[in-house]
Amino acid sequence: MSQHFLLSAKARTLSLAKVMRLSDEEAFQTFKAIRWAANEGNPICPRCGCLAVYEYRTRRIFKCKGCNAQFSVTTDTIFASRKLPIRDLLAAIAIFVNGAKGISALQLSRDLDVQYKTAFVLAHKLREAMGAEMDARTLSGQVEIDGAYFGGYVKPENRKEDRKDRRLRENQSGKRRVVVVMRERNGKTLPFVFDGEDEALPTIAQRVKAGSTVYADEASCWDALHARFAAKRVNHSVAFKDEDACTNQAESYFSRLRRAEIGTHHHISGKYLSAYAREMAWREDYRRRSNGGLYLMVAAASLAHPVSRQWKGYWQRTSASHG
Repeated sequence: MSQHFLLSAKARTLSLAKVMRLSDEEAFQTFKAIRWAANEGNPICPRCGCLAVYEYRTRRIFKCKGCNAQFSVTTDTIFASRKLPIRDLLAAIAIFVNGAKGISALQLSRDLDVQYKTAFVLAHKLREAMGAEMDARTLSGQVEIDGAYFGGYVKPENRKEDRKDRRLRENQSGKRRVVVVMRERNGKTLPFVFDGEDEALPTIAQRVKAGSTVYADEASCWDALHARFAAKRVNHSVAFKDEDACTNQAESYFSRLRRAEIGTHHHISGKYLSAYAREMAWREDYRRRSNGGLYLMVAAASLAHPVSRQWKGYWQRTSASHG
């Protein structure tokens, strides 16, 4: 029996201890090398794109010779207006990518010795940067489609005679939402969140190229797929696979997302479910990359991503809305 990739030496190319031992200058140079990799680590003005830049000796900031703008290594990135040292940001990324099923904000706050609020926003900023590559993604070829419901847990009554059928709509909390995933066989993953599976049909038509072969289960909402695609269905009440018709890779994605919900986060709010769904899609797509490779990918994505309009000042807005 072959060894699982995550157990092999090839999967371990990152040492958290080495990241934590970086000096302030080494961490700064690492950020420079990642952000401006296309220019061999030399700064580029984020305002005008000029390559002629001064570097101050007493402070880690730069000044553009063209437009006279001052900027830092995190200006106009998702880490803009940061308060954490750069080494702590690098450590946060290393800790984040090492969690195969994700990492909770509580654990991240303990590992970094920061407030829970700081860890919560930082983790969501990383999720936003990771998921940005899916914004314009389209799929083709052989695409598996499936849906699974998350959240909205209703605690059963203590006594058996008082319990109700929680599968019925009138006995649900109204917070349960469905993640519909489109996944190319041996390719990319694209999840979306809806109130019901049937609402996913317009998105599927937009994101899956015409002429593709789609695979789905026996749910009646997927009957409409036959009008646009070569659709193959499998009746899961009879078999999990019918010749080449199956949704096994979509189910593999849901397994990762379900374990993240149950074992790591315990509760995922409906309005943030899309962020967690995208994170797990990213982890599933790059599950064969080493943790060092994932570390560099997340760092590069974060430094290439603009300021987050959702997460910058999140707690100030939240506090004001309850004031």
